Amino acid sequence: MSQPRPSSRQAFDEPLWWLLFSAGGVCFAVLLPATILFFGVLAPLGLLPSNAITAERMTALVFSLPDLAAIGALICLPLFHAAHRCRHGLLDLRLGNDGINKWFMYGLAALLSFAALSLVALGLWR
Repeated sequence: MSQPRPSSRQAFDEPLWWLLFSAGGVCFAVLLPATILFFGVLAPLGLLPSNAITAERMTALVFSLPDLAAIGALICLPLFHAAHRCRHGLLDLRLGNDGINKWFMYGLAALLSFAALSLVALGLWR
């Protein structure tokens, strides 16, 4: 059986997608569970101090520029991680054209990231 010929065209954008994939994996594995633990488990159970999470503090936290970057990392990087997994899953199953799948998956991740960050940014100016 003959081996498939390697493509003569190099993928110059692959390191970017792998960087976003690995950063999104770190967010999925470390940052997102910690956020869920604090805001979804400890705070509702009353295990945090009562003044730790007030509406004023959360508004100031969410709608500041440094925290916009942190929220962007928590939302956008896992989206690119999932897009990369879906793209390579489709590639492994030999479904569709890889070029189209790449544009669709990463485009969808970028569109959802833009929409999420736009909602947070709109809160900055209200």
